Amino acid sequence: MFRFPGEELIYEIKDTTMKNKQRPYRWLRRSLRILITSLVVFIIACLIFDQFVQFRKPDDELRKMFTERGIDGKIGYYTARGRTLRYAVVGADSLPTLLMLHGSPGSMSYYAGRYADSSLQKTFRMITVDRPGYGYSELGNPEPSIGEQDALIRPLLDSLTKAHHPVIIAGGSYGSSVACRLAMDYPELVDGLVLTGPSLGPGLEKMFWFTPMIEHWSIRWFIPRIFRSANTEKMHHKEELEKMLPLWKNIRVPVAYMQGAHDELIDTANAGFAREHLVNAPYLDIHFFQNREHRLAQFEWPAIRDAILRVYGKALQLRNGVH
Repeated sequence: MFRFPGEELIYEIKDTTMKNKQRPYRWLRRSLRILITSLVVFIIACLIFDQFVQFRKPDDELRKMFTERGIDGKIGYYTARGRTLRYAVVGADSLPTLLMLHGSPGSMSYYAGRYADSSLQKTFRMITVDRPGYGYSELGNPEPSIGEQDALIRPLLDSLTKAHHPVIIAGGSYGSSVACRLAMDYPELVDGLVLTGPSLGPGLEKMFWFTPMIEHWSIRWFIPRIFRSANTEKMHHKEELEKMLPLWKNIRVPVAYMQGAHDELIDTANAGFAREHLVNAPYLDIHFFQNREHRLAQFEWPAIRDAILRVYGKALQLRNGVH
């Protein structure tokens, strides 16, 4: 084909110009593909993670553990206020009661190894429960109200098991808040509190930057269920603790407070809050573990067990009129 002089140069310039225009779009398309692929892989990983990381043991596994260790225990379910909760009871009906409340995230399976503790077995009938939204108590469907949670747990101490006194409640982390609310709302049911890594003062705990984001419907649906429950509790924890501020005077039982000196999640200023607000507690023992962070039961169980027995002794004296 005949071309005028210089025409080939014009075509080359046009071709180069088109390629330069396409280059940014090609980079953008490639980046978009990488982003979409990464997001899909992340969502699939979260959904798989949800199936394998639930911090709970099924009933058959717990029953097998009871049998292998010669533990007199049973697992049951009950319905309260339109919700179904799973619980376990270990020990003779005639013994005083120890109710253990797990933190966030967690489940009653967290206490599986404690059922076999010989000192507790001799002293207590032990009760544990999957708090709402955890374990097999409607995993992923949390109850943000601490007052509602204690109303859901109350049947374990009266209508369901008819717990014998003294009744000691041991709560870990978020479970400590629920334990305190039980003592505030139902003083006739509670004789002593053991609080480990407790979050008691409004705002005296770490809030993660991503916590509000996870609550959004567009993200929440693919987050593993156990973390949905934990996130919702954290989002509402400050306002729920604010509701409890006028009620601290209702706690009139012995209290043991235990925390790691280097707790990375719960501010150690909670100890000062406890001293200031537990004004009617006849006994308040505050103990910090040096070189420990938030998780205590994994490393300091003997000390926690001793605190439970010590609070039980104080509660027994008070019930017998000895001060």
